[in-house]
Amino acid sequence: MPDYSREKAHGGRVAGVDEVGRGPLAGPVVAAAVMFLRGVPDDLAGRLDDSKKLRPALRERAFADLHASPSILIGVAAASVTEIERHNILRAAHLAMQRAVARLSRRPELVLVDGNAAPDFGCPAQCVVGGDSRCLSIAAASIVAKVIRDRLMTRLSLRWPGYGWERNAGYGTPAHRAALRAGGITPHHRAAFGTVRQLVLSTSPHSPENAEQPSC
Repeated sequence: MPDYSREKAHGGRVAGVDEVGRGPLAGPVVAAAVMFLRGVPDDLAGRLDDSKKLRPALRERAFADLHASPSILIGVAAASVTEIERHNILRAAHLAMQRAVARLSRRPELVLVDGNAAPDFGCPAQCVVGGDSRCLSIAAASIVAKVIRDRLMTRLSLRWPGYGWERNAGYGTPAHRAALRAGGITPHHRAAFGTVRQLVLSTSPHSPENAEQPSC
């Protein structure tokens, strides 16, 4: 379970940052930054963990409680599919993280980042591998980013039905891949991703598997 030891050890304003959405075939990458101004409320600390480990209902409840507290600052930002393809997914994730920290109403003195690489935040940063399972501020950020991105993909699924984004959040499930083969890509698909390219090529009339076979 995550704890607050790294934040306490610093003693100043510490923001935890995490992103969600590096792996999907569609949709933006979303990052959140969370800073506890007066420590983590006791009734909330035990409910914060890596967002992937929490059931959706528990994530939603934690998300609501994080936003309800006036002593918790939250910044959320994203990098678009266009930016993911213009740069790469790592750089796009870092852009989203930088924007999320910039949207905090108070500047942090230290940023704790989930992972092994951090962008320039204009202040010291510390990477924590597996941070969403080790640091409460990063765990909180992972929950915020996950809920925001899932809601976004659900809204997009209303405009682009058939891909199951309301269920798979853009990840490459068998149903999503089958829909890509049948319906092709949308403006929200990451066309530069190898998996998406392969799926598109496999349905092209000029691809080897669809080429006209010589008659015997």
